[in-house]
Amino acid sequence: MTNAIIVPPPALGAGQVSAQTGSVDDFAKAEGGALAVEPLHTRVLFYVSHFGFTNYYGEFSGVSGALDFDPKNPSASKLEIQIPVASIGTTNAVLNGELKDEHWFDAVKYPNISFKAATITMTGPGNADVVGDLTLHGTTKPVVLRAVFHGAGVNPLNKRYTVGFDASAKIKRTEFGVSTYVPLISDDVDIIISAAFERQS
Repeated sequence: MTNAIIVPPPALGAGQVSAQTGSVDDFAKAEGGALAVEPLHTRVLFYVSHFGFTNYYGEFSGVSGALDFDPKNPSASKLEIQIPVASIGTTNAVLNGELKDEHWFDAVKYPNISFKAATITMTGPGNADVVGDLTLHGTTKPVVLRAVFHGAGVNPLNKRYTVGFDASAKIKRTEFGVSTYVPLISDDVDIIISAAFERQS
């Protein structure tokens, strides 16, 4: 099983309520229910070591999925996520095209990356290990997301109840059949996620 380490960004502070939005950072005060990914404020970033000189970043957009959120009994929550491979982006337009071809992600043959949670284990107030199946490049393997509750409340613009999380994971890309330029480009891939989920009604 793949392990991960997360260094969460600061939120409001234990139990605080934002005067501007009414959002809360206390996991126990969040409202449960059926939520959908809000794609405009959800980012899936990744980075690899580039020749050992720098960390090179990319990201996916257009994320979709659903969270059946139960803050009173978090282990009963359900999570499924889909990521379109063709949405991959970096600072290099030529590289963006290369990453979609058969030497890397092969977006035509494997158009989606998916994650489905199997178990959710609380590791602290608002912190959880989310173990699930990651399907990438036609291969499915268990991965651990280290998740941190960021905040919840009514979005002041669209008036929808929103719940936000940060998460991270680490995988070895060769385990998913993506081995181009290893070890010049690192096998280890670090994943950083900021995810927003909205109540739909």
